[in-house]
Amino acid sequence: MKLITYKVNGYVRIGAFIDEDTIIDLNYAYQAQLQSEGKYRYREIAEAFVPPAMEAFLQGGKESLEIAKKATNFALEIPAYQHKLVYKKEEIKVEAPLNKPGKMICVGHNYREHILEMGRELPSHPVVFSKFANTIIGPEDDIPYYPLSEQLDYEAEFAFVVGKQARNVLEEDALDYVAGYTIVNDVTYRDIQRRTLQWLQGKAVDGSAPMGPWLVTSDELTDPSGLEMVLTVNGEERQRSNTKNLVFTVQKLVTFLSNLMTLEPGDIVLTGTPGGVGVARDPQVFLKDGDVVTIEVDRIGVLKNKVALQQGGDV
Repeated sequence: MKLITYKVNGYVRIGAFIDEDTIIDLNYAYQAQLQSEGKYRYREIAEAFVPPAMEAFLQGGKESLEIAKKATNFALEIPAYQHKLVYKKEEIKVEAPLNKPGKMICVGHNYREHILEMGRELPSHPVVFSKFANTIIGPEDDIPYYPLSEQLDYEAEFAFVVGKQARNVLEEDALDYVAGYTIVNDVTYRDIQRRTLQWLQGKAVDGSAPMGPWLVTSDELTDPSGLEMVLTVNGEERQRSNTKNLVFTVQKLVTFLSNLMTLEPGDIVLTGTPGGVGVARDPQVFLKDGDVVTIEVDRIGVLKNKVALQQGGDV
């Protein structure tokens, strides 16, 4: 399934993306199914198993996913219901798949060509850092460019979302703990990132993590290796690689991270960016107001955002 978070009439809800003309509200679809079966407390049951928020939905694991699939099929057949069940994409605003993850873990120096262009050696252990929920924006939002610096950079990232609590997971079992996959642009203020040894300052600015357009569930995308990834700016190719080039695979990252900390449903892991970032090019090139950044990943989709200059001061 392609799970999306969308906004309509001021409310943010989750749905299943079938195509541009068919986006199904999962919570209302399950309510309708339960009501057709004569169930009492159908609203409360639907809230428990298919809640309208993605983070809560993922806590239901595979059971909630299977229920959602059946509810989707039901919604495609029912002629009418008290709530609207099916939308066209033009009727809604697509938001980031998750907006309030418990943890947002980023991996640095994880593509061989990016490591080489930065003049570093292959790491023996993953380099990890954090972003926070304040950085997340959706696929239809502009990337806010605060005039904190003149070095706003892009980073195409293939990301996975944790599907169930994970602690000390074996590598051979790791993919069982992945709910699905999405795309993130790890937008970075380079000079702010580099003014201290810790990267966090340049990574944590509001709106610096465009995400989407949806979450492709792991039962649909069973193998995260071998996916081509391309980033363009105004149509010009800047980054291209393949997830087969990851130094630390999804499986290795689940094992490594779950031995450090307990991973919870809805946690997001950004697996790293390929070579071609603006700061490493000769000459260097950074994003500017009006630039359109597009990231495409095989079997996931396309994340496209425009850079928009904001008002603000120095920090």
